[in-house]
Amino acid sequence: MTRRAGLMFALITTAFWGVWGAFAGFPAEHGFPETLIYVVWALTMIPPALYALSRIDWKLPRDGRSLLLGALIGLTGAGGQMLLFHAVHTGPTYLIFPLIALSPVVTIALSLLWLNERTTRVGALGIVLALLSLPLFDYEPRAGLFGHGVAWFAYSLVILAAWGVQAFFIKLANRTMSAEAIFVCMALVALALIPVALWMTDFSRPINYGWQGPYVAALTQILNAIGALTLVYAFRFGKAIVVSPLANAGAPLITALISLALLGLVPHPLKIAGIVLAFLAAALLAAEPEESA
Repeated sequence: MTRRAGLMFALITTAFWGVWGAFAGFPAEHGFPETLIYVVWALTMIPPALYALSRIDWKLPRDGRSLLLGALIGLTGAGGQMLLFHAVHTGPTYLIFPLIALSPVVTIALSLLWLNERTTRVGALGIVLALLSLPLFDYEPRAGLFGHGVAWFAYSLVILAAWGVQAFFIKLANRTMSAEAIFVCMALVALALIPVALWMTDFSRPINYGWQGPYVAALTQILNAIGALTLVYAFRFGKAIVVSPLANAGAPLITALISLALLGLVPHPLKIAGIVLAFLAAALLAAEPEESA
């Protein structure tokens, strides 16, 4: 029952993040900076954080371990997002995002070593297929791969490590903290970094403050925020070595399908391969025998 609950929350996360991914780029394409999108995202964390607080009677843990884990989870998540702004301005996004997408490798390695998580052969095959599918969703071969310097590569590796470690810490924290408290810590750190995002924003350039900017950003980012909450629940009940690759592969799968069905976009052949692998991975992870939990 516990593993099934983890799977259910992981699938909810993939659904919310998949829809979010299909429309997340719309505000930036219409003149609303990514740094201000971060501000909107941080603000959309408030409603689910209030919901989470209400479930724990508005009380947060005050012991040192919980505070440390909460801070690490928040900083690795929000800090990685902030660093991503630098990365996309110094290097090719078609290489940055496939590299970052491999963050579940870090989560899986840490979970195997320190949490002693194991899975069946069916689950292991699903994990492998999910990891193989991740780079394919964003990678498109282009010329000039070595004309962007090395800064973007260093940034990408740091973000990959940060997000992989964050997922591991979420699972680790769930052993001694409530999922709700973990999410509230994430939200508080995200809000605390808003001044940094504002400082990084170039207000001398035209900014679209109309409905195509902050309003669409809010509608899409609330899906991201809710998905983050359900992800914490997924780590509460499920294995990190299953939840991390499933969420990271399933969300772009849904994004690609929405783009194909509603936006009239034909995926690159590599993305089609990623869709097939992600679908097979999701099916295998969902079919993993219950007794393996």
